[in-house]
Amino acid sequence: MSKLFDINLNRLVVFTAVVETGSITAAAKRLGLAKTMVSAHMQKLEAEIGSHLLVRTTRRLHLTEAGTLFYEACQKILLDTENAITQASSNTQQLRGKLRISTSIDFGASVIAPLTAELARQHPELRIEILSSDERVDMVSAGIDVAIRIGRLADSSHRAALIAYFEDWLVAHPSVLQGEMPRSPQDVAELPFVGLSVLPNPTYWTFTQAGSSSQSLRFNASVMANTASAVKAAVLAGAGMMVHPDIFVREEVAAGRLVRLLPEWSLPGGGIYAVYPQSVQRSQKVSVLIEALKARYA
Repeated sequence: MSKLFDINLNRLVVFTAVVETGSITAAAKRLGLAKTMVSAHMQKLEAEIGSHLLVRTTRRLHLTEAGTLFYEACQKILLDTENAITQASSNTQQLRGKLRISTSIDFGASVIAPLTAELARQHPELRIEILSSDERVDMVSAGIDVAIRIGRLADSSHRAALIAYFEDWLVAHPSVLQGEMPRSPQDVAELPFVGLSVLPNPTYWTFTQAGSSSQSLRFNASVMANTASAVKAAVLAGAGMMVHPDIFVREEVAAGRLVRLLPEWSLPGGGIYAVYPQSVQRSQKVSVLIEALKARYA
C-alpha cells in the first residue's frame, strides 16, 4: 500500500486537469506544460498509487472505477487546499498568481482591459490574461477563472455574480429620422436596421408599454455584424437604428450623436454577470475583479 510521502501531490492537479479536459493534450494546454510531461506525470502517479486510473482510447480518456473514486477525492483535496490558502492570505491585500478572464471582444476592449490595467498597478505580482471571443468557451477545459457574460444568463452548472442590470434601448442616427418622432413600434418597422448576428434572433424584438399590450416586430436588417462595436459604428455612420444596452450608448445619446426612439416602450434588457466554475471556491482575485466591476457600474 502506497504511503503519502511516496506520492508527488502535484500530480493530483495534473490528474484533475486531464479528467476535466478529457485529454492529455488539452490538459497540457490548460496547465502550460509539455504534453510529454503531462503523460509522464500520469504514468508516475499510477505507479505511485499502484492502480490504473485511466483507460486510454484513440479518441478519449475514460476513468476506471478506481479513477472515478480517486478523482472525487482529488476534487475535495484541491478545494480544501485552495480554501486554506485563501484563508491564510486573507489578511494581505497583495494578490499573486494568474487570473484568466474570458470576455466578449467589445467588452474586453472597452471595459475589462482598462480595469485590469488598474488592478495590475495595484497588485504588481498579479498576472492577468484576457481571452476575448464572442463565442462561449468551456471554462473548465480552458482553465478560465472568471467569464464576463452580458444578456440573459443561461442555465448552467456555474456560479454567477450579478454586476449590473441594463435596459435595451432602440437608438438611431439622427439622419435616419424623417419628420415627427415615432410614437409606436409600428412607426419604426420600415426604418433601416443594423443587427448583431451572434444573437439568437437579432432582428426580432418585443416592445412593451405600461398599461398596453406588447408589440413584436421583425426588422428587415440592411446591415448585419458579428460584434457590437461594428453594429454601433455602422449606426453612428448613419446606417440605421439598433437595439443596444443603455450603458453603452448613454454618452452618445446625451451628446446628440444618437437619438433614443420610443422611450415610453421597454425592451427585455438583461444583466452583466461574472461567472465562475461551480466546483471552484471563488478566489480573492476573482472577488477583487467583481467588486471593481460593481464599483464601475454603481
